[in-house]
Amino acid sequence: MQFPRCSIVNSASSLLRALWLGLGAVTALTLGACSREPDVVLYCSLDQMFSETLVKEFERESGLTVRAEFDVEAAKTVGLVKRLREESARPRCDVFWNNELAHTVALANEGLLASYDSPSAEGIPEEFRDPQRRWTAFAARARVFIVNTKLADPASINSLEDIFDAKWKGKVCMARPLTGTTLTHLTALFASEGDEAGEALLKRIEESGISLVQSNGQVMRLVREGQMAWGLTDTDDFNVALQAGAPVAQVFPDQRTTERPQARGALLIPNSVAILANAPHPENARKLVDFILSRKVEEKLAFAEGAQIPVRADVKRPPHVKSAAELSLMKVDWARVGADVERRLQQFKERFVQ
Repeated sequence: MQFPRCSIVNSASSLLRALWLGLGAVTALTLGACSREPDVVLYCSLDQMFSETLVKEFERESGLTVRAEFDVEAAKTVGLVKRLREESARPRCDVFWNNELAHTVALANEGLLASYDSPSAEGIPEEFRDPQRRWTAFAARARVFIVNTKLADPASINSLEDIFDAKWKGKVCMARPLTGTTLTHLTALFASEGDEAGEALLKRIEESGISLVQSNGQVMRLVREGQMAWGLTDTDDFNVALQAGAPVAQVFPDQRTTERPQARGALLIPNSVAILANAPHPENARKLVDFILSRKVEEKLAFAEGAQIPVRADVKRPPHVKSAAELSLMKVDWARVGADVERRLQQFKERFVQ
Protein backbone atom coordinates (compact mmCIF):
# COMPACT_ATOMS: atom_id res chain seq x y z
CA MET A 1 0.00 0.00 0.00
CA GLN A 2 1.36 3.42 -0.93
CA PHE A 3 0.67 6.72 0.86
CA PRO A 4 0.58 10.01 -1.00
CA ARG A 5 3.95 11.82 -0.72
CA CYS A 6 2.29 15.01 0.46
CA SER A 7 0.66 13.09 3.33
CA ILE A 8 4.03 11.76 4.46
CA VAL A 9 5.60 15.21 4.29
CA ASN A 10 2.73 16.80 6.18
CA SER A 11 2.88 14.13 8.90
CA ALA A 12 6.64 14.57 9.28
CA SER A 13 6.25 18.33 9.48
CA SER A 14 3.56 17.98 12.14
CA LEU A 15 5.75 15.64 14.15
CA LEU A 16 8.74 17.98 13.96
CA ARG A 17 6.54 20.92 14.90
CA ALA A 18 5.19 19.04 17.94
CA LEU A 19 8.68 18.03 19.03
CA TRP A 20 9.90 21.60 18.65
CA LEU A 21 7.01 23.02 20.63
CA GLY A 22 7.47 20.39 23.30
CA LEU A 23 11.18 21.09 23.55
CA GLY A 24 10.46 24.80 23.77
CA ALA A 25 8.00 24.23 26.60
CA VAL A 26 10.48 22.09 28.52
CA THR A 27 13.22 24.66 27.97
CA ALA A 28 10.96 27.48 29.18
CA LEU A 29 10.05 25.52 32.30
CA THR A 30 13.70 24.71 32.99
CA LEU A 31 14.82 28.29 32.51
CA GLY A 32 11.95 29.48 34.67
CA ALA A 33 12.93 27.11 37.45
CA CYS A 34 16.60 28.07 37.20
CA SER A 35 15.88 31.80 37.22
CA ARG A 36 13.30 31.72 39.98
CA GLU A 37 13.94 34.37 42.60
CA PRO A 38 14.75 32.79 46.00
CA ASP A 39 12.52 33.64 48.94
CA VAL A 40 15.49 34.63 51.08
CA VAL A 41 19.25 34.92 50.53
CA LEU A 42 21.68 33.80 53.24
CA TYR A 43 25.41 34.45 53.44
CA CYS A 44 26.93 31.96 55.87
CA SER A 45 30.51 31.67 57.11
CA LEU A 46 29.88 28.76 59.47
CA ASP A 47 31.35 25.65 57.85
CA GLN A 48 28.95 24.32 55.23
CA MET A 49 29.17 20.81 56.70
CA PHE A 50 27.61 22.15 59.92
CA SER A 51 25.09 24.67 58.55
CA GLU A 52 23.74 23.32 55.26
CA THR A 53 21.51 20.62 56.82
CA LEU A 54 19.92 23.27 59.04
CA VAL A 55 19.23 25.49 56.03
CA LYS A 56 17.50 22.57 54.30
CA GLU A 57 15.47 21.90 57.45
CA PHE A 58 14.27 25.50 57.44
CA GLU A 59 13.23 25.14 53.80
CA ARG A 60 11.19 22.01 54.61
CA GLU A 61 9.49 23.59 57.63
CA SER A 62 8.81 27.00 56.12
CA GLY A 63 8.19 26.12 52.48
CA LEU A 64 10.58 28.94 51.54
CA THR A 65 13.53 28.59 49.20
CA VAL A 66 16.91 29.76 50.47
CA ARG A 67 19.84 30.74 48.32
CA ALA A 68 22.70 29.99 50.69
CA GLU A 69 26.17 31.19 49.82
CA PHE A 70 28.96 29.77 51.97
CA ASP A 71 32.42 31.14 52.63
CA VAL A 72 35.56 29.13 51.86
CA GLU A 73 37.91 28.04 54.64
CA ALA A 74 40.86 30.09 53.40
CA ALA A 75 38.88 33.37 53.45
CA LYS A 76 36.67 32.53 56.38
CA THR A 77 34.32 35.42 57.21
CA VAL A 78 36.43 38.13 55.57
CA GLY A 79 35.33 37.21 52.04
CA LEU A 80 31.63 37.51 52.79
CA VAL A 81 32.09 40.68 54.83
CA LYS A 82 33.86 42.26 51.86
CA ARG A 83 30.96 41.32 49.60
CA LEU A 84 28.42 42.77 52.01
CA ARG A 85 30.26 46.07 51.99
CA GLU A 86 30.56 46.08 48.20
CA GLU A 87 26.83 45.33 47.83
CA SER A 88 25.65 47.78 50.50
CA ALA A 89 24.14 50.25 48.01
CA ARG A 90 22.00 47.44 46.52
CA PRO A 91 22.00 44.51 48.94
CA ARG A 92 21.63 41.01 47.51
CA CYS A 93 21.83 39.32 50.91
CA ASP A 94 19.03 39.21 53.48
CA VAL A 95 20.64 37.39 56.41
CA PHE A 96 24.29 37.13 57.47
CA TRP A 97 25.11 34.08 59.61
CA ASN A 98 28.65 34.71 60.78
CA ASN A 99 30.82 32.12 62.52
CA GLU A 100 32.27 34.83 64.75
CA LEU A 101 31.19 38.19 66.11
CA ALA A 102 33.81 40.90 65.55
CA HIS A 103 33.00 41.56 61.88
CA THR A 104 29.27 41.48 62.59
CA VAL A 105 29.73 44.22 65.17
CA ALA A 106 31.81 46.17 62.64
CA LEU A 107 29.05 45.91 60.01
CA ALA A 108 26.52 47.15 62.59
CA ASN A 109 28.77 50.11 63.40
CA GLU A 110 28.84 50.97 59.69
CA GLY A 111 25.04 51.08 59.52
CA LEU A 112 24.74 47.99 57.32
CA LEU A 113 22.52 45.96 59.66
CA ALA A 114 18.84 46.33 60.52
CA SER A 115 17.38 46.10 64.03
CA TYR A 116 15.31 43.01 64.77
CA ASP A 117 14.37 41.72 68.22
CA SER A 118 13.68 38.07 67.47
CA PRO A 119 11.32 36.26 69.86
CA SER A 120 13.54 33.19 69.40
CA ALA A 121 16.35 35.02 71.22
CA GLU A 122 14.55 34.60 74.55
CA GLY A 123 17.00 33.35 77.17
CA ILE A 124 20.14 34.50 75.36
CA PRO A 125 22.19 36.56 77.86
CA GLU A 126 22.41 40.27 77.16
CA GLU A 127 26.19 40.06 76.72
CA PHE A 128 25.46 38.16 73.52
CA ARG A 129 22.94 40.68 72.17
CA ASP A 130 23.41 44.07 70.60
CA PRO A 131 21.65 46.76 72.67
CA GLN A 132 20.07 48.01 69.43
CA ARG A 133 19.21 44.43 68.39
CA ARG A 134 21.19 44.66 65.14
CA TRP A 135 22.78 41.29 65.87
CA THR A 136 22.38 38.36 68.22
CA ALA A 137 25.05 35.82 69.17
CA PHE A 138 24.54 32.13 69.87
CA ALA A 139 26.23 28.69 69.68
CA ALA A 140 29.84 29.48 70.54
CA ARG A 141 33.22 27.94 69.95
CA ALA A 142 36.18 28.26 72.26
CA ARG A 143 39.76 28.83 71.27
CA VAL A 144 41.63 25.71 72.38
CA PHE A 145 44.84 23.79 71.94
CA ILE A 146 44.61 20.55 69.98
CA VAL A 147 47.34 18.17 71.16
CA ASN A 148 48.57 14.99 69.49
CA THR A 149 48.88 12.74 72.55
CA LYS A 150 51.56 10.62 70.85
CA LEU A 151 53.80 13.67 70.53
CA ALA A 152 53.02 15.82 73.58
CA ASP A 153 51.57 15.55 77.08
CA PRO A 154 48.40 17.68 77.28
CA ALA A 155 48.97 18.20 81.02
CA SER A 156 52.18 20.10 80.25
CA ILE A 157 50.38 22.69 78.09
CA ASN A 158 48.38 25.32 79.93
CA SER A 159 48.76 28.78 78.46
CA LEU A 160 49.37 30.82 75.34
CA GLU A 161 52.80 31.38 76.84
CA ASP A 162 53.60 27.70 76.21
CA ILE A 163 53.53 28.34 72.45
CA PHE A 164 56.76 30.28 72.83
CA ASP A 165 58.67 27.59 74.72
CA ALA A 166 61.82 26.81 72.72
CA LYS A 167 61.29 23.05 73.09
CA TRP A 168 58.27 23.31 70.79
CA LYS A 169 60.02 25.24 68.03
CA GLY A 170 58.91 23.81 64.69
CA LYS A 171 56.36 21.56 66.43
CA VAL A 172 53.52 23.96 67.19
CA CYS A 173 51.26 25.86 64.79
CA MET A 174 48.48 28.41 64.50
CA ALA A 175 46.61 30.11 61.67
CA ARG A 176 47.81 33.48 60.42
CA PRO A 177 45.66 36.11 62.16
CA LEU A 178 44.11 37.36 58.93
CA THR A 179 40.68 35.69 58.92
CA GLY A 180 38.04 34.13 61.15
CA THR A 181 38.50 33.39 64.80
CA THR A 182 42.28 33.81 64.81
CA LEU A 183 41.90 37.42 63.70
CA THR A 184 39.17 37.90 66.30
CA HIS A 185 41.35 36.29 68.99
CA LEU A 186 44.33 38.60 68.47
CA THR A 187 42.06 41.64 68.14
CA ALA A 188 40.45 40.73 71.46
CA LEU A 189 43.87 40.35 73.10
CA PHE A 190 44.87 43.83 71.88
CA ALA A 191 41.58 45.24 73.18
CA SER A 192 41.86 43.64 76.62
CA GLU A 193 45.61 43.95 77.25
CA GLY A 194 46.59 47.09 75.34
CA ASP A 195 48.76 47.96 72.36
CA GLU A 196 52.09 47.45 74.10
CA ALA A 197 51.25 43.90 75.19
CA GLY A 198 49.71 43.19 71.80
CA GLU A 199 52.78 44.35 69.91
CA ALA A 200 54.99 42.23 72.16
CA LEU A 201 52.79 39.22 71.38
CA LEU A 202 53.11 39.79 67.62
CA LYS A 203 56.88 40.06 67.92
CA ARG A 204 57.05 36.79 69.84
CA ILE A 205 54.90 35.04 67.24
CA GLU A 206 57.29 36.23 64.53
CA GLU A 207 60.46 35.25 66.36
CA SER A 208 59.51 32.04 68.16
CA GLY A 209 59.37 29.63 65.24
CA ILE A 210 55.63 29.00 65.40
CA SER A 211 54.44 27.55 62.10
CA LEU A 212 51.85 29.94 60.66
CA VAL A 213 49.40 28.12 58.40
CA GLN A 214 46.37 28.99 56.31
CA SER A 215 43.47 28.12 58.60
CA ASN A 216 42.26 26.54 61.83
CA GLY A 217 41.25 23.50 59.81
CA GLN A 218 44.83 23.10 58.59
CA VAL A 219 46.07 23.35 62.18
CA MET A 220 43.76 20.49 63.09
CA ARG A 221 44.89 18.33 60.16
CA LEU A 222 48.61 18.88 60.82
CA VAL A 223 48.21 17.88 64.47
CA ARG A 224 45.86 15.00 63.72
CA GLU A 225 48.31 13.55 61.23
CA GLY A 226 51.31 14.00 63.51
CA GLN A 227 53.09 16.62 61.43
CA MET A 228 52.79 19.00 64.38
CA ALA A 229 52.69 18.18 68.09
CA TRP A 230 49.99 20.71 68.95
CA GLY A 231 48.39 23.92 67.82
CA LEU A 232 45.85 26.66 68.47
CA THR A 233 42.45 26.09 66.87
CA ASP A 234 38.72 26.02 67.71
CA THR A 235 36.58 23.47 69.53
CA ASP A 236 34.70 22.54 66.35
CA ASP A 237 37.89 21.64 64.49
CA PHE A 238 39.15 19.66 67.48
CA ASN A 239 35.93 17.69 67.64
CA VAL A 240 36.18 16.73 63.95
CA ALA A 241 39.58 15.16 64.65
CA LEU A 242 38.33 13.47 67.81
CA GLN A 243 35.30 11.96 66.07
CA ALA A 244 37.61 10.62 63.36
CA GLY A 245 39.48 8.61 66.00
CA ALA A 246 42.69 10.67 65.94
CA PRO A 247 44.95 10.55 69.03
CA VAL A 248 44.13 14.08 70.14
CA ALA A 249 43.26 15.89 73.35
CA GLN A 250 41.76 19.32 73.93
CA VAL A 251 43.18 21.92 76.31
CA PHE A 252 41.32 25.10 77.24
CA PRO A 253 44.11 27.65 77.72
CA ASP A 254 44.67 30.01 80.61
CA GLN A 255 42.25 28.43 83.05
CA ARG A 256 42.34 29.94 86.51
CA THR A 257 43.51 27.68 89.31
CA THR A 258 44.89 28.25 92.81
CA GLU A 259 48.35 28.19 91.22
CA ARG A 260 47.33 30.53 88.38
CA PRO A 261 44.62 32.83 89.76
CA GLN A 262 45.42 35.67 87.32
CA ALA A 263 45.10 33.59 84.13
CA ARG A 264 43.27 35.49 81.38
CA GLY A 265 40.78 32.69 80.64
CA ALA A 266 39.78 31.00 77.41
CA LEU A 267 38.19 33.02 74.61
CA LEU A 268 34.61 32.11 73.72
CA ILE A 269 33.62 33.18 70.21
CA PRO A 270 29.92 32.84 69.37
CA ASN A 271 28.19 32.64 66.03
CA SER A 272 26.12 35.71 65.20
CA VAL A 273 23.17 36.40 62.95
CA ALA A 274 21.84 39.66 61.54
CA ILE A 275 19.49 41.05 58.90
CA LEU A 276 20.95 43.44 56.33
CA ALA A 277 19.64 46.97 56.18
CA ASN A 278 17.40 47.26 53.11
CA ALA A 279 17.29 43.47 52.77
CA PRO A 280 15.38 42.44 49.61
CA HIS A 281 13.12 40.02 51.52
CA PRO A 282 12.76 41.44 55.05
CA GLU A 283 9.74 39.38 56.16
CA ASN A 284 11.33 36.08 55.13
CA ALA A 285 14.63 37.23 56.59
CA ARG A 286 12.97 37.56 59.99
CA LYS A 287 11.56 34.03 59.67
CA LEU A 288 15.01 32.67 58.89
CA VAL A 289 16.58 34.52 61.83
CA ASP A 290 13.85 33.19 64.14
CA PHE A 291 14.74 29.66 63.03
CA ILE A 292 18.51 30.14 63.40
CA LEU A 293 18.16 31.57 66.92
CA SER A 294 15.81 28.83 68.14
CA ARG A 295 16.80 26.57 71.02
CA LYS A 296 16.35 23.65 68.63
CA VAL A 297 19.10 24.89 66.32
CA GLU A 298 21.47 25.69 69.17
CA GLU A 299 20.91 22.19 70.56
CA LYS A 300 21.51 20.59 67.16
CA LEU A 301 24.74 22.54 66.77
CA ALA A 302 25.86 21.25 70.17
CA PHE A 303 25.15 17.63 69.22
CA ALA A 304 26.58 18.00 65.70
CA GLU A 305 30.15 17.26 64.73
CA GLY A 306 31.11 20.87 65.37
CA ALA A 307 30.22 20.58 69.10
CA GLN A 308 29.12 24.22 69.45
CA ILE A 309 28.75 25.51 73.02
CA PRO A 310 25.21 26.81 73.77
CA VAL A 311 25.10 30.31 75.24
CA ARG A 312 21.80 29.47 76.96
CA ALA A 313 22.27 27.37 80.08
CA ASP A 314 19.02 25.45 79.55
CA VAL A 315 19.87 24.19 76.03
CA LYS A 316 20.77 20.50 76.00
CA ARG A 317 24.30 19.49 75.06
CA PRO A 318 26.22 16.21 74.99
CA PRO A 319 28.65 15.39 77.82
CA HIS A 320 31.74 16.15 75.70
CA VAL A 321 30.58 19.74 75.06
CA LYS A 322 31.62 22.03 77.90
CA SER A 323 29.21 24.48 79.43
CA ALA A 324 30.35 28.09 79.46
CA ALA A 325 29.73 27.99 83.23
CA GLU A 326 32.43 25.31 83.61
CA LEU A 327 35.16 27.47 82.07
CA SER A 328 37.24 30.45 83.11
CA LEU A 329 36.50 32.83 80.26
CA MET A 330 38.32 35.85 78.95
CA LYS A 331 36.32 39.06 79.34
CA VAL A 332 35.71 40.71 75.99
CA ASP A 333 34.44 44.16 75.08
CA TRP A 334 32.82 43.16 71.78
CA ALA A 335 31.95 46.74 70.86
CA ARG A 336 35.63 47.64 70.99
CA VAL A 337 36.70 44.47 69.19
CA GLY A 338 34.23 45.23 66.41
CA ALA A 339 35.47 48.80 66.15
CA ASP A 340 39.11 47.65 66.01
CA VAL A 341 38.99 44.55 63.81
CA GLU A 342 39.50 46.21 60.41
CA ARG A 343 42.39 48.32 61.70
CA ARG A 344 43.98 45.26 63.28
CA LEU A 345 43.54 43.28 60.07
CA GLN A 346 45.59 45.84 58.15
CA GLN A 347 48.19 45.86 60.91
CA PHE A 348 48.46 42.05 60.88
CA LYS A 349 48.69 41.96 57.08
CA GLU A 350 51.79 44.12 57.27
CA ARG A 351 53.35 41.59 59.64
CA PHE A 352 52.16 38.25 58.35
CA VAL A 353 51.51 38.52 54.59
CA GLN A 354 54.62 37.28 52.85
